Amino acid sequence: MTSSSSSSPPATATLGRHLARRLVQVGVSDVFGVPGDFNLTLLDHLIAEPGLRLVGCCNELNAGYAADGYARARGVGAVVVTFTVGGLSVLNAIAGAYSENLPVICIVGGPNSNDYGTNRVLHYTIGLPDFSQELRCFQPVTCHQAVVNNLDDAHEQIDRAISTALRESKPVYISVSCNLPGMPHPTFTAEPVPYFLAPRYEFQMQYGSIGWSVGALLGYAQGAGHKRVIACIGDGSFQVTAQDVSTMLRCHHRSIIFLINNGGYTIEVEIHDGPYNVIKNWNYTALVDAMHNGEGSCWTVKVTCEEELAAAIHTATAGDHKDCLCFIEVVAHKDDTSKELLEWGSRVSAANSRPPNPQ
Repeated sequence: MTSSSSSSPPATATLGRHLARRLVQVGVSDVFGVPGDFNLTLLDHLIAEPGLRLVGCCNELNAGYAADGYARARGVGAVVVTFTVGGLSVLNAIAGAYSENLPVICIVGGPNSNDYGTNRVLHYTIGLPDFSQELRCFQPVTCHQAVVNNLDDAHEQIDRAISTALRESKPVYISVSCNLPGMPHPTFTAEPVPYFLAPRYEFQMQYGSIGWSVGALLGYAQGAGHKRVIACIGDGSFQVTAQDVSTMLRCHHRSIIFLINNGGYTIEVEIHDGPYNVIKNWNYTALVDAMHNGEGSCWTVKVTCEEELAAAIHTATAGDHKDCLCFIEVVAHKDDTSKELLEWGSRVSAANSRPPNPQ
């Protein structure tokens, strides 16, 4: 299935607008990201494209998780970060998207094109003049990598990367030199041949990265538009990436979050119990209220029994708060778990504890 942009390209488009237009044409309306000086000019050109919004996140990991969730809702997602410090921060989320077969387009603002091959040591590097360290980190978790530091083949590199992501349903890496987004080139006016794929998953069973659910909820809700998204999030996972609930409020999301508070990493307990699986309890509803801070629409409640939970669900879905972000903290016993989780934990424990094979 293909789609086309509603706006015609300018007579001579810039690299940044070309990339932005390609994203819109394949179904991306929202790009998640964190600014850094190597991607600032690129961000200017992305937000100048009609139909494309930039959703600023609290950190790159959450931005990557959000792009993951968005890809599940819309068939493709995109995240924009800066070179190395941003790229390596988002890498874990991209690895998760790779394992889940999600086409996430990871765009990195890279060094000035004039600095390649000069043996200069730049900031945002690990102190070496070789700029390929980040690229090598992304190679195992992306199906295609493009380093755009030359205008002549920029359109081919960008189009090939995006098409490959959609065709293979895997993440891709696109690095764009920081001095190129504002540069025009005749090839940027060509019409695209985009692809569009439907979403495939709504959970991260294969990769299982703790904290994924908050960012993924942000991205899925942003991509789902008028649909209301419901998320069940464990307390341990929430403590990793809770910050971007503030971004959900800023974006006026209407999601319903069930925070399961059982005081620890229950899934790890069923594999191998120990004192390290107990976490510090937070006042979760007060934390979300602090993020709310009177801006936007938000309702929080803490429930401790079935009757309170039923009442909270009714209020969130049919009552006074059906049109706002609803955060329901569900207090559960630390040993309250399903038969399936007990069996799974036992099997994983047995697999992990197998002795070495005889030499």
